[in-house]
Amino acid sequence: MTIRLALWSSIFALLIGTVVAIMRLSPVGVLQRAGAAYVTLLRNTPLTLIIIFCSLGLWGQLGIEPASRESDTFIADLNFRLAVIGLAFYHAAFVTEAIRSGVNTIPVGQAEAARSIGLTFSQNLRHIILPQAFRGAITPLGNVLIALIKNTTVAVAIGVAEAAYALRNMIEFRPDVILLNFFLIAIGFVILTLPTGLAVSYFSQKLVVRR
Repeated sequence: MTIRLALWSSIFALLIGTVVAIMRLSPVGVLQRAGAAYVTLLRNTPLTLIIIFCSLGLWGQLGIEPASRESDTFIADLNFRLAVIGLAFYHAAFVTEAIRSGVNTIPVGQAEAARSIGLTFSQNLRHIILPQAFRGAITPLGNVLIALIKNTTVAVAIGVAEAAYALRNMIEFRPDVILLNFFLIAIGFVILTLPTGLAVSYFSQKLVVRR
């Protein structure tokens, strides 16, 4: 469950973060301010509060149900998808800043040269800026992914049955093996994050833009 939760959350966080990064790079002032407000608000809000808001606010108050009531696993599916929404929107703010850090590695002259040959803003983004920005942002994006994997434990706040949820149940029903369970789950997170860190280091050196 933890792997599935991290996978879907990371995909949506990357998509949302890329859109917000484009807004922050846009020449339109309203979009710039909206993107900056999003990043400032989400980065300074505790993740637990966001996850609980997705459950109590989106579902409890607004009635938004990203799952079918016809399913036998309605509550489990609902909590999982609400957790994905919360994790994705929270980490998208950090993805945005990671992409902006990649943009900052691109010489200003390249964007100016693109404009001088008649490329539009969208063409400039698609062909010049974003390809180099992603290559320059591999390390910070990898750090966001590692943080997301570890932050999946916060989903226990709304009952998603991932690692922390399983540990809580074990503590309640099998207190005699609490240390063993804690150790095994900790090892599990190391197994998930260590290869991710090594892969990020490899690709950051392999795909670095040589100036």
